[in-house]
Amino acid sequence: MKLFDSKLKVMNVLWDRGDTTAKELAAILGEDVGWSKTTVYTVIKKCIDKGAITRTDLNFVCHAEVTREAACEYETEELIDKLYNGSAYKLVASLLSSDRLSAEGIDRLKQLVNDLK
Repeated sequence: MKLFDSKLKVMNVLWDRGDTTAKELAAILGEDVGWSKTTVYTVIKKCIDKGAITRTDLNFVCHAEVTREAACEYETEELIDKLYNGSAYKLVASLLSSDRLSAEGIDRLKQLVNDLK
């Protein structure tokens, strides 16, 4: 499921905190990113319409229906398709050729590959 930046901000709060009332989401996102209560409620509504969130009528408690892992997997697949022509190898090669991975990170990747064999 594709979640754009505004929806991801709401989802990140739910993933980090668990079920949260719409009022609490508005307070948190108002403080963190400066959104008005109306903006937060609009984004919550879009998430509900998309099936990413369910909301109970009692206290308007919001619950994430999409896991962080599922959202990450979707975004990774989309990135691989869009930028690396569907090749996960090209993505990994790009990561390995950059200076973003520490020696520890490289060792962890080697272990991951060995575990997959």
